[in-house]
Amino acid sequence: MPRLSHIFVFPIKSLDGVSVTHTTILQGGSLTHDREFVIVDRDHKWVNGKRTAKIHQIRSQFNLNARIVTLSIRGNHPVSFHLDYARPAIAAWFSDFFGFPVSLQQDTITGFPDDPSSPGPTIISTATIEQVASWFPDLSVEDIRSRFRTNLELTDVPAFWEDRLYSENDPIEFRLGEVQLQGINPCQRCVVPTRSAISGVKTPQFQKTFGLKRKEEFPTWAAASRFNHFYRLAVNTRIAASETGKRLQVGDPIETVLTG
Repeated sequence: MPRLSHIFVFPIKSLDGVSVTHTTILQGGSLTHDREFVIVDRDHKWVNGKRTAKIHQIRSQFNLNARIVTLSIRGNHPVSFHLDYARPAIAAWFSDFFGFPVSLQQDTITGFPDDPSSPGPTIISTATIEQVASWFPDLSVEDIRSRFRTNLELTDVPAFWEDRLYSENDPIEFRLGEVQLQGINPCQRCVVPTRSAISGVKTPQFQKTFGLKRKEEFPTWAAASRFNHFYRLAVNTRIAASETGKRLQVGDPIETVLTG
């Protein structure tokens, strides 16, 4: 039976993630603390990995219970801030790094997902991450995991098992532990996975190699019509407001696939 093996949340969008053993569902259908904050410029445009590779130089560590973030550049000279009481100081630190004024915005209802129509957690199997890593001899499993930044990982299933969680047309309803989710579509990827999550250096031919291998190994039973191109990985989800406050925990099974 597929089980939840890892939960990752990314408290500040585009910065490092945090591995947690459990989390709860917010009213907007996302995970508590996931993309809770986003860095924005004076025009309120996001400063993220799509916009600048420079952001990969920032290392961030979070103590979510204490609400503390520790920031550094390439791991050097770390400085700690309180996420609620030191926002101006955090903004000043980021502004000095980027070279232009920025601030930190917060959303505790939905966070700041890339796909606002499917703001639920992204889901993938560990076997898929391992398989993708095998396509790139110079990259490790952890390299691939950190590049694709998926929220939920499943174990005890083969590679690309998660492609069962969407269909040609309608959402696929499934339950993970006590939480009811809808699988919507395979996640379209951006420039971010083409780069090292640590250095920001781009891997030559990453997207081309990925697309060719993804097409070559595409499951015969998956919904091919959802792939106008093969640079897609993991599954976008939605979670209804009725699931607010429910808990996801490492070890939870996918108990029932109701359709599909």
